[in-house]
Amino acid sequence: RIESRAEIFWDDRIQGVSARQQRCLGALVLKDDPLATPDPERVGRAVIQGIRKMGLDRLPWTVPLRNWQERVLLLAGIEADGGWPDVSDAALLEGMEAWLLPYLAGITRLDQLRRLDLGSALFSLLPPERMAALERLAPTHLQVPSGSRVRLDYTQGKAPVLAVRLQELFGQRETPTIAGGKIPVVLNLLSPAMRPVQVTRDLVSFWRSTYAEVRKELRGRYPKHFWPEDPLEAPPTRGVKKRRV
Repeated sequence: RIESRAEIFWDDRIQGVSARQQRCLGALVLKDDPLATPDPERVGRAVIQGIRKMGLDRLPWTVPLRNWQERVLLLAGIEADGGWPDVSDAALLEGMEAWLLPYLAGITRLDQLRRLDLGSALFSLLPPERMAALERLAPTHLQVPSGSRVRLDYTQGKAPVLAVRLQELFGQRETPTIAGGKIPVVLNLLSPAMRPVQVTRDLVSFWRSTYAEVRKELRGRYPKHFWPEDPLEAPPTRGVKKRRV
């Protein structure tokens, strides 16, 4: 009636995996010692148990990884049959045994999660052809008329946000788009000091109806910069330029 069993589980008290070798008589524990060589897969599953308790935010997310997640979700939402996986937090939590378990080798405590290669684990969810399509349809950056490559922020809503100095868009006639032209980006137009000036999804309308008023204000605040009357015919600029008008 005496049994020997290995107990491996996530222990909230130590914020880590507890691995014990026990000899038991029914519910009575007769001997309880550290388990010398716990099964790595069971240890990984215990870590997953802990992550589920604590929440997905305890993984070492970065801004680029959250952007990657939102890029995939955006394309999954507009291409129902495009082969895009569900990478929502709920789906990632539910399926951790499939995508995260292989990357948990050697991790037994909460403070060790910071060394987890979360990017590789997430990227494993996409086959190579989907990764290429992701870069093409939902790029991380867009090139603006000034030549700058400006980062897109996919975490702010249903459409990505491009925060760019207004002067760098002189000559741009249409709102930039992604997903093969299906989704116009949200333009967060900035002053030379990188302060918000206007938010729009219709650049043509901004040039025609709002730019003149914005120009008056910016000419007063930034007199050393170039503020043309006709922004569609003016060359884009990144910095201070002798005012022509």
